[in-house]
Amino acid sequence: MQPTSKIRVLIVDDIPETRDNLRKLLQFEADIDVVGQASTGEEAIALAKQLRPHIVLMDINMPGLDGISASEAITREVPAAQIIMMSVQSESDYLRRSMLAGARDFLTKPFSSDELLSTIRRVHDRGRRMGAPAALEEESGARGAAGTAPKRGVKGKVITVFSSKGGTGRSVLAVNLAVALAEAGKRTVIVDANLAFGDVGVLLDVSGTHNIVDLAQRSEEMDADLVSSVLTAHGSGLKVLLAPPRPEMSELITADHLQRILDLLSQKFDYVIVDTFTSLQDVMLTAFDAATRILLVTTPDIPCIKDTRLFFEVVDQLQYEREKTVLVLNRVDKHNGISAQDVESTLKHPVMISIPEDERTVMFSVNQGVPFVLRDASKPVAVAVKELASQLCDLLERAPAGDEESKAQAAGRSRLSRLFSNR
Repeated sequence: MQPTSKIRVLIVDDIPETRDNLRKLLQFEADIDVVGQASTGEEAIALAKQLRPHIVLMDINMPGLDGISASEAITREVPAAQIIMMSVQSESDYLRRSMLAGARDFLTKPFSSDELLSTIRRVHDRGRRMGAPAALEEESGARGAAGTAPKRGVKGKVITVFSSKGGTGRSVLAVNLAVALAEAGKRTVIVDANLAFGDVGVLLDVSGTHNIVDLAQRSEEMDADLVSSVLTAHGSGLKVLLAPPRPEMSELITADHLQRILDLLSQKFDYVIVDTFTSLQDVMLTAFDAATRILLVTTPDIPCIKDTRLFFEVVDQLQYEREKTVLVLNRVDKHNGISAQDVESTLKHPVMISIPEDERTVMFSVNQGVPFVLRDASKPVAVAVKELASQLCDLLERAPAGDEESKAQAAGRSRLSRLFSNR
């Protein structure tokens, strides 16, 4: 009988050399035991029933019963087995099909031994803790004490970046703000919640096989480790949760999904920046509710100021404290004729900072996929964004949001939902 402390692994691949190489990679690991090998989907199902492995390394493309169909059967027959799909294809459709079949993670061939081992241990650990939220919460606190996540009971700050009109430079500002915070030594993640047409990945010149849809499809098992596993790293130290790869996939993300994601990320990061879209749908209301501060971006032109004023009316209906919304005036040109003082007078709300217009620097940054706070750090537009990051840190680390405010937010949101439904 195998020691229960070992991770029992079943290898499934139709190529003998691949099976042998995987076995050799795992055989010297003290905590891993390869209990069986299968060359077909049918054999994999039979061995999974017999051997009851913790982990099944499953090739997606096999003759006869393929990895997708075999995974569906194993998930149904041996629900305790955690499936890691393997494929030479990294397209999002393969990943989506794998997750729908019950796979817990995805490895793109060829992968390194470190990738293989870390994935096996992470998936096994996550599966072992499924159904024990209290234990997970305590473990999250322990990680925080070690310095890899905020301390237990101390959540990170969520900054939801919104504009009531398109064309304000909201996404560019959100990305550069996130990078500025990361460069300042803050553990920062940016969530692309512009679910249909997100541009965060393009603006940062990053891509990945994982995105927010992966989390929605595995919502019942979502925990901090799973969320971390789908983040993409940027060279600045910033972590990125990418938007869906296709517009129609945005419908897979619900308000409940986003709420859970932001809650888990705030347990692991100092700052969670949420880029949004111009809408008051339920998903966006969730992003507002979750926010420690709403960073409201406007520009010095009459149509945008009018729409911004309408948003402040929504803020009042939601019963948010006025201090919850931070107003930023973007693309400021001294020859425009509308000053920050004019905007403050019209909106009856202070402007935290004015970001100067610099079309040449910004457009070059956008087209190159290099944030201007990195490439052109001395330019006035970059200096202003870094100053915004500094002011937000001073504000939020001095005055965190309280429980009473959260209650008012929830009540306000309920009333607003009824208001919209009656229109």
